[in-house]
Amino acid sequence: MIRIGIDLGGTKIEAIAMDPAGTIIDRRRIPAPQTYPGSLAAISGLVEAIEDEHGGACPVGIGHPGSISPEAGLMRNANSTWLNGQPFAQDIEAALGRPVRLANDADCFTLSEAVDGAGQGAAIVFGIILGTGVGGGIAIEGKLLRGAQGIAGEWGHNPLPWPKQSDQPATACWCGQSSCHETWLSGPGLARDHASRNGGTLGAAEIFAAAAGGDAAARHSVALHGDRLARGIASVLNIIDADVVVLGGGVSNAPGLAQRAAAGLPGYLFSDTIRTRIVTHRHGDSSGVRGAAWLWPAEAP
Repeated sequence: MIRIGIDLGGTKIEAIAMDPAGTIIDRRRIPAPQTYPGSLAAISGLVEAIEDEHGGACPVGIGHPGSISPEAGLMRNANSTWLNGQPFAQDIEAALGRPVRLANDADCFTLSEAVDGAGQGAAIVFGIILGTGVGGGIAIEGKLLRGAQGIAGEWGHNPLPWPKQSDQPATACWCGQSSCHETWLSGPGLARDHASRNGGTLGAAEIFAAAAGGDAAARHSVALHGDRLARGIASVLNIIDADVVVLGGGVSNAPGLAQRAAAGLPGYLFSDTIRTRIVTHRHGDSSGVRGAAWLWPAEAP
């Protein structure tokens, strides 16, 4: 059975066809229209093009920003703001004329890495997205944990735990709270923190590169970032005790990030032993769209 996965991003929409073994046999990318009607039309067009190429109707899974309210059925908390307040699930099913499975993009990343990625075979996988924002998802025995509110794994908008003097002043987050993980661990969060001490306009990738080159100020910022990441992960592990933590998103590609986080865990985790592995993604930028396709498991009709 061929599955179609859609990654609905803010700047691009990606679609794949995936065969039963998990091999991508078709991939298409188009710019995101950045309007709600345009998004529905673009997704419909991608699905139609893939099905024309591969011979008939396929199950469709979609990864999207934000989440869908289980009460109202409307999209919420999406940084692609034209989706918010819209009955996206209802409208895309009407447009495609079939049931569609949907999940948050970080959930799709987690599912991909749990099924046949860096967390394959693990009982509990916590997937982390570190990019322009911070998100997460939880998979148990290869299946997503959704939660009563549909927000399981959304650690990005929990406050940074075990605050230190170096975490001051607290920074306001777009969600209405302050000092969220996102304000410290995202790429823009790292850049802001570095600039607050050193000035300048270096981005996250430039800070990591400068640190690797021996720049003392950058090394200090990277060390703080690693300690904060360890604290954030430990606070989650103290609740779900995951076997594997998989890092994804642009920031996850920084050399040594997983090792820095793992090295910091003993100071915060409520355990005398640490068996959890912290690893980087296996499927890279493809994990989200692959996870969308895996929303239809192998046994699905």
